[in-house]
Amino acid sequence: MHVEHLLGDASLGLRLLWAEDALLRREISGVTVTDLEDPARFVRPGEVVLSGLVWWSPDGGSGRAERFVSALKDAGAAALLAGEETHGAVPDDLVEACVRHRVPVVGVPAHIMFRSITDTVYLRQWGGLSRHQALPENTRVRLSRLLAQEAGPGAVLDAAFAHLGGAAAYVFTPSGRTVAATAGAAAVPAREAVALVADGAGVTASVDAGGVSAYERWLLYLPDPDGAPPRMLHEVAAVLARCQEAGARRPSAGSRAADELGALLAAPDGREAGTVGAALRRCGLPETGPYQVIVADVEVRAPEARQPGVGEVLLAEGALAEVAGHLVEAGGGAGEGADGCEGVPAVAAAVGRLPDGCAFAVLSGGAADGSTDGWADGWADEVWSLVAGCAPGVALHGGIGVPAAEPEGLRGALAQAHYALTSARTTAPGASRLVDAGALTTLDALLTGVPADVRDAYSHRVLGPLLESDRPAIAVLLSTLETFLACDGSWARTAQALHLHVNTVHYRVERIERLTGRDLSRLRDRLDLWAALMCR
Repeated sequence: MHVEHLLGDASLGLRLLWAEDALLRREISGVTVTDLEDPARFVRPGEVVLSGLVWWSPDGGSGRAERFVSALKDAGAAALLAGEETHGAVPDDLVEACVRHRVPVVGVPAHIMFRSITDTVYLRQWGGLSRHQALPENTRVRLSRLLAQEAGPGAVLDAAFAHLGGAAAYVFTPSGRTVAATAGAAAVPAREAVALVADGAGVTASVDAGGVSAYERWLLYLPDPDGAPPRMLHEVAAVLARCQEAGARRPSAGSRAADELGALLAAPDGREAGTVGAALRRCGLPETGPYQVIVADVEVRAPEARQPGVGEVLLAEGALAEVAGHLVEAGGGAGEGADGCEGVPAVAAAVGRLPDGCAFAVLSGGAADGSTDGWADGWADEVWSLVAGCAPGVALHGGIGVPAAEPEGLRGALAQAHYALTSARTTAPGASRLVDAGALTTLDALLTGVPADVRDAYSHRVLGPLLESDRPAIAVLLSTLETFLACDGSWARTAQALHLHVNTVHYRVERIERLTGRDLSRLRDRLDLWAALMCR
């Protein structure tokens, strides 16, 4: 189907505002509906883009239209179909930007539903491919209408396999979470699902949706290798890709509410509990605890792990959304769900981003007796390892705060989670790790949560001249200090460990005290120096 075919459909009443003849003969590969100001990561080459122009405003200047159209051009969009309902007409600056970038622009009358255009494109596409595809025509029509109705993956999967008489089919994430399954299909624990896909049992088709993080992409899986023709699987996978992309494009009130909650909890000024309670309610979370706060970020370490259009913040959000998905799924199943999540009580989650660019999640739920103990026992490391395994070239770091019993404790829990996140970065800079703030029970563990530049400054300030490693005599003093403190200040044990006379140890300790201004007979001074040594 070409752009000119769409314009020639009298039932749609589309108005051509600008195009060159050659551009009208471009083949349409699909349809993207978006009202994002920067739609680039959701648009595929050859797609027509439907936009209600909600993102445009008269006081936004021509720069906003320029950025939007430039993104369409870079993504290879076949045409822009601009809705006239929001502003009464297609803005002139948008048309001018389309002319500059040679992107055909078409006006969509207010009475025409975008669904009608989507149906027209997909029915025409699939009708022309019917001789080469494995899905029955009536199934293809049904799937097209489900896409237009913004149906979820469960409805799409059931409709796609209904004509096969109850064949089992699943949509998994790479970490083994079940996104959807056909009616009657047996539940598959997460770790088992990962093993099934990795071992090649059954047949798997990748769902190649654009703009989706490596943690959230979908896999279509059939346990029976002969359960459906391969061409049919690829057709269904393509439909599921459209379904996932449509879900990612839709503005999410929940995401906005989660971002607002994150900004509220991160604000330096205190807010009353009622304000936080209202923000929790907008996220769909209860106003009574217990709550768990997780903060995460990622470091892309392998060039091949980078995804076009998916930055590190989106990767971290995707990872936390997947972690939360496992916990919600397990909690919703009365303690029977993903491997490692048995016994997890009912959980609800909100995932968003903080003003500093980290991703965060607030989970609500707890033990039946209302206690907040054991939240991070077992499930956290198990689920974290499953999710981190989805992107081997990415180091996924996370921190968990101590459970908060009530909304007023969430700000402190967020600070603790941030501290634990810093500890995860420090102790595993090149690998994925999750650290629980409640597990930082020793001084050396606690210091890992201090930012590196602060540790460095403290160490240099306290140890001072002892860090002049280019001077052999000074290096000997530093080694003596380490041994003396490790021997709990025992002169005799220090001398024995260093193969020195006790008088030599006394002499060296006196020099250390003069250089640092500390008295090693005092416990507080010893602790200061010990902490400075660990901060190195």
